[in-house]
Amino acid sequence: MYFIKGMDVSMIKELEDHGAKYFLNGKEEDIFKILSICSVNMIRLRLWRDPYSKDGERYGGGTNDMDTTIELAKRTKACGMKLLLDIHYSDFWADPAKQVKPKAWADISGYELEGTVYGYTLNVLNELKENGIVPEMIQIGNEITNGLLWPDGHVDHVQNMAMLLSAGIKAARTICPDSKIVLHLDFGTNNSLYREWFKDLEPYNIDYDVIGMSYYPHWNGSISQLIDNMNDISSRYNKDVMVAETSIGYTLSNLGCNGAVYGSDEEKATGYSATQKGQSKFLKDLIEAVRGVKGNHGLGVFYWEPAWLPIPDCTWGSKVGCHYMHDEVEAGNAMANQALFDASGNANEALINLPEM
Repeated sequence: MYFIKGMDVSMIKELEDHGAKYFLNGKEEDIFKILSICSVNMIRLRLWRDPYSKDGERYGGGTNDMDTTIELAKRTKACGMKLLLDIHYSDFWADPAKQVKPKAWADISGYELEGTVYGYTLNVLNELKENGIVPEMIQIGNEITNGLLWPDGHVDHVQNMAMLLSAGIKAARTICPDSKIVLHLDFGTNNSLYREWFKDLEPYNIDYDVIGMSYYPHWNGSISQLIDNMNDISSRYNKDVMVAETSIGYTLSNLGCNGAVYGSDEEKATGYSATQKGQSKFLKDLIEAVRGVKGNHGLGVFYWEPAWLPIPDCTWGSKVGCHYMHDEVEAGNAMANQALFDASGNANEALINLPEM
């Protein structure tokens, strides 16, 4: 399989609806065309089941419902790029701190929940296929370090978690037999976490192809630690590995955004300067390192939300979205100073100079 240079641009419709424009070498272009020109070859899109309140208010964060996903997937394919579909199995953000069942599934459990996961996955992929879209890769859950669809599929109930994963995978294999199935955890440098998690899953013979790892250098440590984990886990379980999410700052300014997570402490932790050159060097180093994973098991790297410009209304969550998540963290754009476009929408050096493969 070719080496993946991927981008997760799930926010893009909301950004464009609020006036975001993108430029390559001073010329305005469609964002998907810019990415393709810059040798990006795969796009990652998240999917939420029902990211709306009972009154129809959007939760924010891109409002990545089925219609939005189809629209963005069509744009991806029209520009010659492949697709990774990231199914969250939630109405809003799913990560190690929260894996909330969709509202419509709140009272479903046991075999009924497994059947619902199977049917939902089947319907999603059928609808994509009817629109001429077959994802090359399918994520069953997002950052499922602590499981999915809590409390049923919490990692402490590993058999339940395995059965829910198997239900989603079975549906994906039925509709998209040639697509690669990805299981995605966070903290890609934590070798003991990955060893224990996949060892616990082994008795259930889960049918997957790729282990995806989130890797944020300011939180997770060095690239060498990531590669040590990738080398061990890929050989130990005979699976391909990839970075499913990464990012790094190109400036220490928060660009006027609430909730920015990247500052001088994070810059110091990474060892890369918070400049366009520093960002570019990090991405080149990471890509080259993942390419070097033993046994050609390193599939590629996805950069998370490279186009999330500092537009005030484009936050990770609206008021109703924050209320739904019971999240007291200030809503805003935490990632603007880690984008691959500057605040005016001009492509950064890191994007323009992506390594050729």
